Amino acid sequence: MRRRQPPAVPPVPFSPAAARAHRAGLGLTPEQVAEGMAAHGVRLLPAHVLGWESGELRPTEEEFIALARALWCPPAQLMGARPARLRDFRVARELNQENAARRIGIPLRQYQQAEATGRWDGGQEESYALAQVLGLRLRELVAVTGRRDELDRLLRQCVDGRWQAHVRAIGRIVPVPEQGLATVLAALQNEYQVSSHWGAGTWGSPAPAAREPAQPEQPLGERFWGLLARQATDIPA
Repeated sequence: MRRRQPPAVPPVPFSPAAARAHRAGLGLTPEQVAEGMAAHGVRLLPAHVLGWESGELRPTEEEFIALARALWCPPAQLMGARPARLRDFRVARELNQENAARRIGIPLRQYQQAEATGRWDGGQEESYALAQVLGLRLRELVAVTGRRDELDRLLRQCVDGRWQAHVRAIGRIVPVPEQGLATVLAALQNEYQVSSHWGAGTWGSPAPAAREPAQPEQPLGERFWGLLARQATDIPA
């Protein structure tokens, strides 16, 4: 019976044009870049540098970080786009998996599983640490941990029922102070909830006409982030 092969890891996002531009801006030759990378523990030929700049080759994580250091630029500037995965944010912070897991305060295996699956099951404190260590905004945190659908479901439940019952669950996903989160959820319910109840009037008096439900211009999730951005949080929304 053949052993199942692990899924291939996508290469680190890399912009050949950005690498060429940074090298040219510093006035360095491929040989000098290779020498600079060697000072950071990565030894290779100048041909590798030219291969990356032409797009024929793609650097590994270790090579990518060493290249950024040799070119005196933040790794994210060589990606050509905003990081979109946990792995990309980690590499942008020049961290390997072991260092990232240690700084977050979780077992290495747990962090590796999160990167491999795109799913995160950490609590509020662990999610807060993850965002701080990897430099994630709150919206990015929710996206790269695979919790966007779960957050949308909980927000809908807040609008349709008692928002107080979901503060802690949402706090596990969006690690912000409970008081600020409660303020946001209360406002969200007030804006989106349909209030039309039978028997709202007193006995013998006609019930007031049902109020037309408000039609907010923004989707529920977008409005949540807009309201949260007004709150004082350690991590930007």
